[in-house]
Amino acid sequence: MENNVAIEVKNLTKSYKLYDKPMDRLKDSLGLAGKKRFKEHLALNNVSLSVKKGETVGIIGTNGSGKSTILKIITGVLSPTSGEVNVDGHISALLELGAGFNMEYNGIDNIYLNGMMIGFSEEEITKRLDAILEFADIGDYVYQPCKTYSSGMFVRLAFAVAINIDPEILIVDEALSVGDVFFQAKCYHKFEEFKKQGKTILFVSHDLSSISKYCDRAILLNQGVLLGEGTPKKMIDIYKQVLVGQYPLPSSDVENLLDDEQIRAAAADADEKANSKIKGDKSSDKKSSDDNKAMGENPDTLEYGDGAATIDEFYVTDANGLRASSIIKGTDFTVHMRVKFNKDVSAPIFAFTFKNILGIEITGTNSMVEKAFLEPVKAGDVKDISFTQNMTLQGGEYLISFGVTGFEQNDFTVYHRLYDALNITVVSDKNTVGYYDMNSVCKVEDAK
Repeated sequence: MENNVAIEVKNLTKSYKLYDKPMDRLKDSLGLAGKKRFKEHLALNNVSLSVKKGETVGIIGTNGSGKSTILKIITGVLSPTSGEVNVDGHISALLELGAGFNMEYNGIDNIYLNGMMIGFSEEEITKRLDAILEFADIGDYVYQPCKTYSSGMFVRLAFAVAINIDPEILIVDEALSVGDVFFQAKCYHKFEEFKKQGKTILFVSHDLSSISKYCDRAILLNQGVLLGEGTPKKMIDIYKQVLVGQYPLPSSDVENLLDDEQIRAAAADADEKANSKIKGDKSSDKKSSDDNKAMGENPDTLEYGDGAATIDEFYVTDANGLRASSIIKGTDFTVHMRVKFNKDVSAPIFAFTFKNILGIEITGTNSMVEKAFLEPVKAGDVKDISFTQNMTLQGGEYLISFGVTGFEQNDFTVYHRLYDALNITVVSDKNTVGYYDMNSVCKVEDAK
């Protein structure tokens, strides 16, 4: 393993035997099954990845993708079926609420118990005890048995132990979504401190904004297969395609999964949907010349959908109704899109979203939220949609995404999406803290 690599995973596979009946499991364990009475499920299938020292890497994917499984193997909680894991550095892991806690012990006892399990001596834990108690901030409950704790108290104490023993590598699985908003803010502040100190962080989260903000890189898993790794923005865009079944699995990975019927069927279904081309004649309605193109249009827009509708045109106009690629903060502006329908659709939903250049979704809305249009359309219909609002975002560069979606027999369906299709510059001579301006009115008066 290279000197600058903290975690290296090579050809990792984890399989489970799934039994229809408990009796089948018992017979198999006693060697009395006679025939195969189980189905083999691959939680991880030949996954290889590496995390460099000082990197913050996020793992994303749908439920059942193997995210928690790979963390448990890296930390030694689970053993792999095959493959190799190498770790260079002292790991502190927070995988499950209260994992390793003895419910009959009080908080102080569990701090020492967990610290020693991680590899610290009693003296080393004592030196860190005050910092742990201050971070956990659960008051006198720390002297009570853990069976009396709420789930929030569990995670506060467990997280406080995990991050205050000065680990070289911190591994976290969804723990930051528990606890009140003040505790979550404290945890993320600690993340930023760790990043500045050059520590390695590997964490699983469904909070895509956190992945975009804190991660240097993102890893995307889907049904045990490594779909890709790269910038958070790129992986999140692919993940959103996976969520709606419109991203193809690599053919080599599909072949490797032939022993698992469910995964093979899901892969084939995803391939079929993803490879269907956007239907409809774009040549007549959509912009075809440079003069007609929207200002700030991204030539590498990520585009997909099942073809029931096509976004043929999109642009932004300023307060004067003129097409613009820059908007002055504090003025009104309108987001436009023209949609042609290639099939009958019962209730289309039109949407747009603003992201910053890190890929974090800042704001957005859709016609259903705004209760603006909930009517059926026919094949051949063309609709002009506009969203008008005041620009309160801070000065800077933003990307706008467009979408037409709906529900087909209660299943969410993407008809056409354009990710990061348009760049808009917000011009401002007054930038406040955060993403948008609260337009506060400030008064300073002599005390009466």
